[in-house]
Amino acid sequence: MRHGLPILFMSLLFSAASSATEKPLLRISAGEWPPYLSARLEQQGPVAHLIRDLLAEEGYRVEFSFLPWPRAYAEAAAGRYDATAVWMHKNEREAEFIFSEPLLDEQFVFFHLKSQPFDWQRFDDLSGMTLGGGLEYSYGPAFDAFLAEGKVRIERVSSDRQNFEKLLKERVVLYPQERNVGYAALRSEFTKEDVERITHHPKPLLINLSYLMLPKRLEQSEALRERFNTRLQRFREEGRYQQYFDDLQAGHYRLEPQPATP
Repeated sequence: MRHGLPILFMSLLFSAASSATEKPLLRISAGEWPPYLSARLEQQGPVAHLIRDLLAEEGYRVEFSFLPWPRAYAEAAAGRYDATAVWMHKNEREAEFIFSEPLLDEQFVFFHLKSQPFDWQRFDDLSGMTLGGGLEYSYGPAFDAFLAEGKVRIERVSSDRQNFEKLLKERVVLYPQERNVGYAALRSEFTKEDVERITHHPKPLLINLSYLMLPKRLEQSEALRERFNTRLQRFREEGRYQQYFDDLQAGHYRLEPQPATP
């Protein structure tokens, strides 16, 4: 018994010291956006990896929760998360969030069959073509306005797989999608032979900037945004930012194996 109290006392001291030095936790809501963000990817994807490393150097731990996009937005807006990732800027979102500096440059391109050579410089060059598209999906104000003119036909479906299937069957001529997202869908959903039949035009349809959004209702958000932006700029200047996306192109951030079902 003489040694019990000192051991217990030392254990309590160690526990208290550990708690005092543990980094504060930031909880971030996110939607599935492979190959950039996904609960199924190594490191949860390059964007999650970047955010986690960046905030670690500011003294934080980061935990991502992957939710349906509308819920990820609503839960963060209500202050139940410290931030949400990643979102394009819209004026109406400024009522509930403040935005970081741009975190991701997304390039939307036209996918097409290699057997059907394609070139374009202006939207009018697409006149008369049939395109695939996502349900209720915006491809930027300029292209949305062109679609509204009715010079092309767009057949909207709910998934990348459906759109690429229609492209492979020559039911559509073009499918606009973010370049890395499109190729990630092709690699995960189709055979190597099918993937080899598809390419993309190098001219971007849209370059879209995406941001980390922080809820206005949380007092810490403004200060956290400043620290995040400063560290993000440092990552860019040191070349560290680009490395995450170079690693993506090199084949990193693969899908984690699914656990076997009993």
